[in-house]
Amino acid sequence: MSEDTGSARKKLRSHMMVEVILVAVLALYLLLARGQMVGDDVAFTMAGAGLMALVTYWTLHTLRDGLEVIALRGRLKH
Repeated sequence: MSEDTGSARKKLRSHMMVEVILVAVLALYLLLARGQMVGDDVAFTMAGAGLMALVTYWTLHTLRDGLEVIALRGRLKH
């Protein structure tokens, strides 16, 4: 069981690192897009929409990993 918790923690840490990178890239995109109208450059708008979808998916995935770590800890205490 403790091996499960250790591997789940490692996976959570790596997913959190990717999360931080993705949020930083999204923040950079939003800074670049500040002066543009939505739809002026369709490729730029679609890239932003795709990036926002990816960040949302990855955030939910990381939250699931965090809940898994919490569940494994709770299982070890009982």
